[in-house]
Amino acid sequence: MSKFGFESTADEVLEGQDLSGRTALITGGYSGLGKETARAMAARGAHIILSGRDAAKLDEAAAEIAGETGAMVDTLVCDLASLDSVRTATDEAKARFDKIDLLINNAGVMACPLGRTADGFEMQFGTNHLGHFLFTNRLVPLVEKGTAPRIVNLSSRGHHIDEVHFDDPNYHEREYEKWQAYGQSKTANILFAVGLEQRLADKGIHSYALHPGGIHTNLGRHMSEEDMASLMERIRKSAEESGQKPQPMKTIPQGAATTCWVATTDAVADSGGLYCEDCHVADQDDEDTMGGVRSYAIDADKAERLWAMSEEMVGESFAY
Repeated sequence: MSKFGFESTADEVLEGQDLSGRTALITGGYSGLGKETARAMAARGAHIILSGRDAAKLDEAAAEIAGETGAMVDTLVCDLASLDSVRTATDEAKARFDKIDLLINNAGVMACPLGRTADGFEMQFGTNHLGHFLFTNRLVPLVEKGTAPRIVNLSSRGHHIDEVHFDDPNYHEREYEKWQAYGQSKTANILFAVGLEQRLADKGIHSYALHPGGIHTNLGRHMSEEDMASLMERIRKSAEESGQKPQPMKTIPQGAATTCWVATTDAVADSGGLYCEDCHVADQDDEDTMGGVRSYAIDADKAERLWAMSEEMVGESFAY
C-alpha cells in the first residue's frame, strides 16, 4: 500500500529521497511529464540524461533544470520513430555514460492520424513500443551496471481500448482508428514490462508500467477540439458505467508522481512486471472502466509473443 494517491505530486513522492549517485535517463525529457520527472529527480541529486529528438529543446530544458537544481544534466538526441536513430543514440550512450540506474521510457505520441515511422511501422506502435523496445534492450548493458536498477514504461489507461493485434499491428489490412491504435501501443508498453521482468529479474533489474493520469500535455498535440471533447465524453461515460464520478485532469506535477513513485519506492523493490496508477499497484480488472489493468496486458504468453514479433520487426535479438 502507498500513502500517496491521485493528488500527490512528484515532489511530494520524492520528499526525503536522496538520489545522489543515481543516473536517470528519461525519454521525452524536454517537456511535459518527462521534464517534470527530470526536474523532481534532479532536485534530489540525481544525474539526469534527457533524451528526445530535438537537440535545441533538449539543451534548453537541460539548462533550465541544471540552473534550478544544480544537478548534472546531460542530453541524448534520439528519434524513437527511426531505428537508425535509436541505434546511433544507444551507441553514443554506451560510449559516454558509465551506467543507468533508472531508465524511464516516457516519450510517446497519442491519437495521431495514420502515419508511418522511418521504418514503415504504424506511428503509435512504432514510436511508443518498437522504438522503446530497441532503445531499452540496447541499453541493458548500462542498466546492468546500475544499483538496484529499474525500467519504467509509461503506459496509459488507454490500454483498456484495445489489445495487441498480432496479425496486423501496423494496420496494413484493417481500417485505421487512432484511438484503437493508441490503445494497442499502450497495451504493448505493459506487455513489454512483463517481458523485461521475465528476462531481467534474475539480474536484479525490475520493470514496471504505469498510467500517469489524464493530463494536458503536448502528448495531445494531434488532437482537435472535437477530439478533446470526444475524449472527455469517453471519460464521463466510463465513470457513469462504473457508478463513479469522473476524475478531474491532473496537473503535470501530479501526473509525474506515479513515475517517481514507481522508480523509487521500496514498496515494489523486490517485484516487477507490475502496472501502477495513482501511486499504487493496480489490480487486474477486466470490467472497471475507471481503473485496473486488463488481463490481456499482463498475460505472460502474450508478452512472449510480442517480444518475438518485436525482435523480428527491429531486426535484432536479445538473449538474457
